[in-house]
Amino acid sequence: MEKLITIKSEFNSLDLLNDFLKKENTFESSKEYDSWDVRTDANGQMEQCLIIKKSAMHGMKVYFQKDNTLKLDYIIPNKLMNAYFGKSQKSHQNILEIVTGKIKETVLAPAQKKAFQEMEQVFNKITA
Repeated sequence: MEKLITIKSEFNSLDLLNDFLKKENTFESSKEYDSWDVRTDANGQMEQCLIIKKSAMHGMKVYFQKDNTLKLDYIIPNKLMNAYFGKSQKSHQNILEIVTGKIKETVLAPAQKKAFQEMEQVFNKITA
């Protein structure tokens, strides 16, 4: 699950967004390096993003796509659980990855969608 939103210009940095999130919601938020997708900037350095955690299994990664455009991506904040239940980019999967993928599709997907929508509501106050 992912979504693009346009935000007000006064929230144009990850630090300002993180301060807003810490004041306005009950979810845990932190600024971290993007080790989920390993995005890099023009200098080859790993880019940062905000991680919003509802629980160990439900979270959201937030980063700037353009100047005032945020991209919200659903993630599993626990890196071990993300390795098994996160989205796989591989063209060939082993049997464990296939089985956990099917479990995710049938059992986890509805809960993940609900959690994503709850976390997404936090940004309603700052959308342009």
